[in-house]
Amino acid sequence: MFIFIDEYLLMEQKFAICRVAIAPLRAAASDKAEITTQLLFGDTVEILERAEPWYRIRNYYDAYEGWLDFKQLSGITAEEYNNYSNTAYLVPAGISNSLTAPDGSYYYLAASSSLPGYANGYCHISNTAYKLGFEAQSAPEPFSEIRKLALFFLNAPYLWGGRTLFGVDCSGFVQAVFKLLGIALKRDASQQAEQGEVVNFLPEVREGDVAFFDNAEGRIIHVGIMLSNNEIIHASGRVRIDPMDDQGIYNHELGRYSHRLRIIKRFI
Repeated sequence: MFIFIDEYLLMEQKFAICRVAIAPLRAAASDKAEITTQLLFGDTVEILERAEPWYRIRNYYDAYEGWLDFKQLSGITAEEYNNYSNTAYLVPAGISNSLTAPDGSYYYLAASSSLPGYANGYCHISNTAYKLGFEAQSAPEPFSEIRKLALFFLNAPYLWGGRTLFGVDCSGFVQAVFKLLGIALKRDASQQAEQGEVVNFLPEVREGDVAFFDNAEGRIIHVGIMLSNNEIIHASGRVRIDPMDDQGIYNHELGRYSHRLRIIKRFI
């Protein structure tokens, strides 16, 4: 099997970066394993374990762990890992986010992807420079942008483990929107519910507050972004807008409440 030089180097390194637009992160070292989340271009990771061609990694951004094919990574040094992870530039909420590689090929990136080593219209992975076909976005954006950023994902299909316009789950949607605002949230809804400040009453809710919902056992199973104190945008089948009250989310299509309100948090 032919292996590129940088793949040989990757076998010896502890840190790496996602070099493809979207990479599935799985629960086990198998193509048949559940996709638990995704890496996006520019995500930096720590390599925890190797079982070729699978690497178990930890994502710097949200500390999420999982398995992926090592060929979707490029090795970086510890210094590059820290520099990339502190990047202030992101791919904006748009559908024409193209990068041009040195060989002339294109990458189309998902909103909230990172742009490592960004300077003068280029981003860099190790010694490779990619030319941006769009204007980079520096986080944080003004908080007034949250409605626009959330609505960008409207009607995106639901995908367990998804983080993009072409498939997103409830917590991946919330994480992506807040990342575009420069606010780092954990990956799962139950983890996100441990962050932020409690909003005690629904009438006190303001645009951008985050509502969490539980099941009969009291476990947090769903999350969404409040557009007002009676309206929420969330990923359930698709990213959609539904009415909210003290009981939870009311789904007109089902003619009943679909999610039971547990707690509301504020992150800014």
